[in-house]
Amino acid sequence: MKTSHSLLRSGLVRHLAGFCMLSLVLTANPVLAQSQESVVEQILKEGNTNSQLEPLAHELLDRIGPRLVGTPQMKRANDWAVEKYASWGIPARNEKWGEWKGWERGISHIDMIAPWVKSLEGTQLAWSPSTKGKAITAELIILPDLADSMAFVQWLPNVKGKFVMVSMQQPTGRPDQNWQEFGTKESFDRLKAARQEQTDAWAKRIKKTGHSVRMLPIILEKAGAAGVVGSNWSQGFGVNKIFSAYTSSIPTVDIALEDYGLLYRLVESGDHPKISVRTDSKELGTVPAYNTLAEIRGTEKPEEYVMLSAHFDSWDGGTGATDNGTGTLTMMEALRILKKVYPNPKRTILVGHWGSEEQGLNGSRAFVEDHPEIVAKLQALFNQDNGTGRIVNISGQGFQHAGEYLTRWLSAVPKNMRDSIKTNFPGTPGGGGSDFASFVAVGAPGFSLGALNWSYFNYTWHTNRDTYDKVVFDDLRNNALLTAILVYMACEDPNTFPRDKAVLPNDRTGKPVLWPTPSKAIRKGPVAPTN
Repeated sequence: MKTSHSLLRSGLVRHLAGFCMLSLVLTANPVLAQSQESVVEQILKEGNTNSQLEPLAHELLDRIGPRLVGTPQMKRANDWAVEKYASWGIPARNEKWGEWKGWERGISHIDMIAPWVKSLEGTQLAWSPSTKGKAITAELIILPDLADSMAFVQWLPNVKGKFVMVSMQQPTGRPDQNWQEFGTKESFDRLKAARQEQTDAWAKRIKKTGHSVRMLPIILEKAGAAGVVGSNWSQGFGVNKIFSAYTSSIPTVDIALEDYGLLYRLVESGDHPKISVRTDSKELGTVPAYNTLAEIRGTEKPEEYVMLSAHFDSWDGGTGATDNGTGTLTMMEALRILKKVYPNPKRTILVGHWGSEEQGLNGSRAFVEDHPEIVAKLQALFNQDNGTGRIVNISGQGFQHAGEYLTRWLSAVPKNMRDSIKTNFPGTPGGGGSDFASFVAVGAPGFSLGALNWSYFNYTWHTNRDTYDKVVFDDLRNNALLTAILVYMACEDPNTFPRDKAVLPNDRTGKPVLWPTPSKAIRKGPVAPTN
C-alpha cells in the first residue's frame, strides 16, 4: 500500500506528466491547438453575449414554480424542458423511472383566533392532507417532557382534538451574524450554550417518547390529534426548512419562528391559544415519475458518452431556485451553447435532469440500473447541485487517473476562471449527497462541480426563501461556460477515461477507503417512516 506522501508525489508526477503531454501534443499539432482555442472562444462568446439564463430562470422558477416529485408542477417542468430543448434543435424525451404519490399544494390559511387574532406565517408540509374545504379550529398543546415511553402512552389521550406542538422554542429569533456583529462575546457565548442545552434537552424529550421524529406525528394522528405543528428553523438567517409530512388524515404545518414562539409562550403561560388551520391540497393518486434526457449524438464515437447532470426536483416551500434550479439551468445553458458552437461532438453528449433526488437520488439511481450500456461507456459526468455560487471545487472522486484527465480538460478553461478552482486528486469516492454518487457507486466517472456557499445551507437550502431573487447570474454564467468547456474537452480527448480506483488510507483507521455500495432506487413512494 502506498503512503499518503507517496500518493501525493505520484499524483504530482501524473499532473506534471499530463501538462507536459498536453504541451507536446499542441506544439506538435498547431492546427489542433488553434481549433481547440477557436471552439473555446466561441463557447465564451456565446455564453457571455447571448446568455439565456435569465429568461430560463424566469420560466422555470416563476412560471412553473416548485417541482416536488409527484406534483403537476414537476410534470409541467419535464414537458417544458423537452419543448425548450426541441426549440434549440436538441432531441429530448421524458423517461419514466417509477411512480409516486400524486399531490398538489393548495392555499394554506393559519390564524391565531385566541387570545387575540393574528394571521400566522406558515405553510403545510409536502404531502400533508387537506382539511377538506373546512377550517379546523382547536387549542394547542406542547409535547411534554415525560419520564419514559410508558409515561408517554399514559399522556397520549390528552392530544385528542388538539394541535400538538412538536418543535422546541428557539431562544432567539435573531440570526447568529447579528449576535456576532452587535452582541458581546460573553452574551453570544451564553446564547450558544443555552441553545445547545435546549436542543439536547428537546432531543431527549423526543427520544423518551419511544418514537423517532418522523414516526411521532403518525402516533399523534392515531391518538386523535387535530393536527401537528412544527417549526424547523435555520439558525443562520431565521428562515424555516420545509420538508415533508408523515400524517395521512390530519394536517401537518410548519410555522415561522416568531409566530411559533408566540404560540409556545402562550401555551406555557396558560393562556390557551387556539388556531384555525385550512389546507386545500389535493390527493391525485399514484402518478408516473420521470427523468428528462436530451442528447447531441456523437459523430466518431457515438456509443461513448459525456454527461451533464443535475436534479430537476425540489422541495416546494420556495421555488427550488438554488436547489436545484441553478444546477438545472447550468446544464441547459451549457448544452444550448454546445449545440450552437459544437454541433458535431466526437462523443455523444447526454444531459440527465433527475427526478426525486431529494428522496434518495431515485431518478439517477434508476437510470444507472436501466441503462448499463450507457454507464459502461461513460467518459465523464459533471454534476452541479449546491447553490448559485461559482464552481470552486472539483474532486477526482477516488479515480486514480482523475488528476491527469481533469487537469488536461481544465487547461482549456480561461485562467481567470481556472485559478479559483481547488482540485483534489485523486480524492475519495465519498460525499455522495447528489446524483453523481449514483454513478461513482458503480465505478463510473462522475464528478461534482462544487460551488461557493452563498449561505446555501442556512438560508436557501430547503427553505421557503429559495426563490428567483437569490440567483447570482454572474456566477451562474461562469458555471455554464466552465461546464461547456469541460464537456467539450472530454468529448475531444482521444483517450478513454480509465476507471482504476486509487487505494487511499482512511485518515482515522489507516485502512483503505471503501468504495461505496450501489443503492437501489425507490421506484414507488413516499415510503412510510419507521422507528
